[in-house]
Amino acid sequence: MKRIFQILIIALMVPLLSFGQEDDQVMKARAGKFALTNAKIYTVTNGIIENGTLIINNGIIEAVGANVRIPDDAEVIDCKGKEIYPGMIDSGTKVGLSEIGSIDVSQDFSESGALTPQMQALTAVNPNSAVIPVTRVSGVTTVWTTPSGGFLPGTAAAINLFGYTPDQMFAGAKGIIMNFPSTAGGGRFRRRSPEEQAKATERALKQVNDAWDKAELYAKIENSDDVRNYPEIEALVPVVKGEMKLFIEANAAKDILAVIDWVKSRGYKDVVITGVSEGWRVADEIAKSKLPVIAGPIQAIPTRGSDKYDAAYANPGIMSAAGVKVALRTGDTENVRNLPYHAGFAASYGMGREEALKAITINAAEILGVSNSIGSIEVGKKANVFISTGDPFETATKITDLFIDGYKVPMTSQQIRLFDEFLDRTPGVKKNDPALKIIKK
Repeated sequence: MKRIFQILIIALMVPLLSFGQEDDQVMKARAGKFALTNAKIYTVTNGIIENGTLIINNGIIEAVGANVRIPDDAEVIDCKGKEIYPGMIDSGTKVGLSEIGSIDVSQDFSESGALTPQMQALTAVNPNSAVIPVTRVSGVTTVWTTPSGGFLPGTAAAINLFGYTPDQMFAGAKGIIMNFPSTAGGGRFRRRSPEEQAKATERALKQVNDAWDKAELYAKIENSDDVRNYPEIEALVPVVKGEMKLFIEANAAKDILAVIDWVKSRGYKDVVITGVSEGWRVADEIAKSKLPVIAGPIQAIPTRGSDKYDAAYANPGIMSAAGVKVALRTGDTENVRNLPYHAGFAASYGMGREEALKAITINAAEILGVSNSIGSIEVGKKANVFISTGDPFETATKITDLFIDGYKVPMTSQQIRLFDEFLDRTPGVKKNDPALKIIKK
């Protein structure tokens, strides 16, 4: 029912958002064979190719290099003076799950209850979200869209930002989301004593451990004739078996260390720590644990009043220098388009451009479990790439062309259409209206 209301609201909004566009034709993505020539190609995994050519065919990268033969039947796109990058990946968003913040029925990222790992983010994704075109024209082609809420709020999914159905958008990876019980106190109106907070954390951790104890037991007896259907616990079994990744949110340094100890005690192998706002404080310990992290948002204020102003900016670089594999996230919905600038801040404050680029491409793909198909420019991978006029971390750079799954996606969005509509508008005034004289002056 919630989805029906969401679709109705969006449908009612469309006429309001499309004024002035009566003469425009709907721009659609198109497949084909493309040859992107004369470009500076950042492969990420195999260096930079000067004056290179990239061939896209049947949705995949067919060839890439400096001396590539251009097929006779390919559509040639001259990229002289431009650069080609793998599509950027945001490793933590609500894209497709949230539309209008002030309208509750358009929010579909949280369910009632603290234990709902069986709830699938992919099934709730709205392929017609107005957020998607706004995001992808900035070069972000893939996002990790996540549920939120209780301590086990649901199952996240990697989606490519093109497709008519959630299944078409699915990028091939899912993961269980877990919010680790925090040692931090309550808000300004709900301050707890250290003793009260310790007890609350202990109770929450008991809930967490009870759920995972049941999941481990379920994994042992799931084929028994006597086992009953328990979807909440059954959803956790793939993590226990090492068949699905577990993403644990923890931000305070003390909580990050607690997660490391918890994972070690449980013996789970495929775990990612997310958030890690104070990862810089315990970077060496994270590195020793060999657990990868998803950090962000980067454009944020320090977690403590005593910290330096640039603590959030420098956080990814400090962890990366310690040997931690780092991916980045915006943690946003409508402003996921700012992912390259989050990476730019990380690059400027110690991470360096090369590592920052990896953090939103190949590192992100490896951490999410989709590096076999996206994350770098390599033969055989999906053609998720964009063409830009320069460094995508720079605000002056423009994304001129975009490919997702090999489709050449139109470089348009609601905001671009509105900008074009009002850039050179004709005022609706009468011939003898005095206002016309003022306008002419």
